[in-house]
Parts: sequence; structure tokens; C-alpha cells
Amino acid sequence: QVQLVESGGGLVQAGGSLRLSCAASGSIFRLNAMGWYRQAPGKERELVAAITSGGVTNYADSMKGRFTVSRDNAKNTVYLQMNSLKPEDTAVYYCYVEGRTTYRGDFGLWGRGAQVTVSS
Repeated sequence: QVQLVESGGGLVQAGGSLRLSCAASGSIFRLNAMGWYRQAPGKERELVAAITSGGVTNYADSMKGRFTVSRDNAKNTVYLQMNSLKPEDTAVYYCYVEGRTTYRGDFGLWGRGAQVTVSS
């Protein structure tokens, strides 16, 4: 089995920064694309940022210039650096990891979510 552990959420003042981490562990043969999504109260889950195995990144327009996604393949970890945070960034942030297990082929797995709250 594969498990994801998210960390780094919390409360921050508008204009501040946070860094989220999502570490994968377990029966991992390789990791492919990794990304971050968020869901605010009463809203649909939306893409925040994604990064391919080759390091190519993609961001939602509202996050461009403020958020940075990166990965450390040696640690099976994806990061989301969030700067210039706004109250509208308040949401639960979920990591998503695609890869291949050592025993059953491709997988896609969601993290349990990290609460990010930005005060005005």
C-alpha cells in the first residue's frame, strides 16, 4: 500500500507565507505526476498546481506568481510554497500523487487534506 502524509497547514495573516509538504511512502515503484488541489467551503475542488516527473509545472491562473510547486524525488515528496497569501486562499489543500506500486500497477492517491486559513 501507499500512504500520503501532509503537513504545513495552519493560520497565517494576509500577505504571509506557508509551505505545504506531502510525503509518499509504502510500496512505491515510481512516482509520476504530483499536484495540489484545494476546496473552500461551498466550492468545488480546484487545481492549484501540478508538477510532472520531469519537473514541468502547471498553475491555476489565480496562483501564478504566488505559489510554487516543487518535488524531491529522493524523498518522494511534493511541496507547495505559498506566498502573498490572501483570505480567499483559505481552504483545505489536498495533495494528489500518481505512480506505480511494486505489486499492482498504476495508482492515484489523495492526501487527507491540510487546512490553510488566511486572516485579513
